[in-house]
Amino acid sequence: MLDQESAPPAVPLAIAAGSRQNLRMRFHQLFLALLPALALAQSPSGKIVIQTSTLLDGKGGVLKNQQIVIEGSRIQSVSAGKEKPTYDLRGLTVMPGWIDTHVHMNWHMDANHKSVSGGDKPEDAALYTAGDAWLTLEGGFTTVQSVGAAIDGVVRDRINQGVLPGPRILTSLRQINAGSGNPEALRALVQRTKSEGADVIKLFATTGLGAGGNQSMTDEQIQAVCSEAKAVGLRAVVHAIGDAGAKAAVLAGCTSIEHGTFLEDSTLDLMAERGTYFDPNLLVLHNYLDNRASYTFNEQSLATLEKGIAPTIDVLRRARAHKVKVVFGTDAVAGSHGRNAEEFVYRVNDAHDKPMDALISATSLSAESLGLGKEFGTVAPGFEADLVATQGNPLEDITAVRRVVFVMKGGKVYRRQ
Repeated sequence: MLDQESAPPAVPLAIAAGSRQNLRMRFHQLFLALLPALALAQSPSGKIVIQTSTLLDGKGGVLKNQQIVIEGSRIQSVSAGKEKPTYDLRGLTVMPGWIDTHVHMNWHMDANHKSVSGGDKPEDAALYTAGDAWLTLEGGFTTVQSVGAAIDGVVRDRINQGVLPGPRILTSLRQINAGSGNPEALRALVQRTKSEGADVIKLFATTGLGAGGNQSMTDEQIQAVCSEAKAVGLRAVVHAIGDAGAKAAVLAGCTSIEHGTFLEDSTLDLMAERGTYFDPNLLVLHNYLDNRASYTFNEQSLATLEKGIAPTIDVLRRARAHKVKVVFGTDAVAGSHGRNAEEFVYRVNDAHDKPMDALISATSLSAESLGLGKEFGTVAPGFEADLVATQGNPLEDITAVRRVVFVMKGGKVYRRQ
């Protein structure tokens, strides 16, 4: 969100031959660490029956005493059945697996608890990213959008193959900014990013919070990126702190505005009219402040971060009032992986977001924003069996999101207490 943390250097995908032995050793260590999660993920074969007492369906419904029947990776039925349960989750609150639409999965703390956002050896980058993915899944998040580093793609593919535990990852592989070229070059870059396996395009329409969030890409550059993304079948998510860059991105048909600290009401109205998604982030600001010793921020930067909290709270409230589609993203960086659910607490306790609205933002609405609304984010027949259960009901006490005791992704259980 600040200039110094935007667009971290990409990590090369190829691994030098001389590092293979070291890589094998490191992956062996990671495999041993993740073995309990992998073992737990081997769910019973055939039909799974989950008994619930309180079920939030992800679209605003609260269901009582329902059984969720799962076959393979999908939900077959939700009804008041009387079958013997495979998992008895009565006394807990069950809901769709949470979705975080904005993370930086490769950011991590080193041995000295200092933030690292790039420049690692590829084998180290893969290990740290895989570790952050595991923490994120354990925290109840079954799908994330990482925007983005090349190493995300490697870890995404291994998770999809079932050899690493982690959330479903969508990634931009790289970040595009004003220095990425003229409109013609930007269109070519979008095409190349698509060919390399990206799930989404990430661009920086403005500077960071520390620089005031002024528009940094021209209208023509923004139009080139977002229109080409649409042409090749990809969404385009836009870092936009200030209003001018955000408005230009909305007019260009981009998919979502990230951060949006200083959006004006007229731009919020335009977003509501055009169906542009909005992803304000509070956790990232608090995480920087809570872990200030791990970062290289000076006193002025820290003051800017602290001052950014109030306008973020304000724009979230105004976005709700203007009927904007508010999704759930944390901008999770080093220090916040596995703690993504704290965003719920900040939104509800500080910004006075309604608990149900916050939960819908993190389930069905975020799934919709990712183009996955017909498969994820809802507990209903035909949807993927992504579930999370908490001790306590977050509708009554939002801090219940900190007490995740059950996580299922695609019909496999990764956490059970």
